[in-house]
Amino acid sequence: MDKRKNNGGNSTKSKGVDKRKNPFRQAVEYAITDEELISVLKMLYLKSMEGDVGAAKEVLNRCLGKSIETQIVEMTTDRPVFSDKDLEDEA
Repeated sequence: MDKRKNNGGNSTKSKGVDKRKNPFRQAVEYAITDEELISVLKMLYLKSMEGDVGAAKEVLNRCLGKSIETQIVEMTTDRPVFSDKDLEDEA
């Protein structure tokens, strides 16, 4: 069975460097202890509570995930999206 069926037809295998894996994650895990990481997270939280917007954004991004940027499109005129000519051409 083709495993790409549920992946929009995209390959599930990477070519060359697998960008889905962070090569530095393991190095960071060895370089920093759990206690040090907790200390950094607490520092970020305290700075965010003091009003540091950058720290607040980082805390929220880490807890909730980064927000998806959306665009709001508004029509400001009363023009039809399709003209009568366009509709006649399709028929």
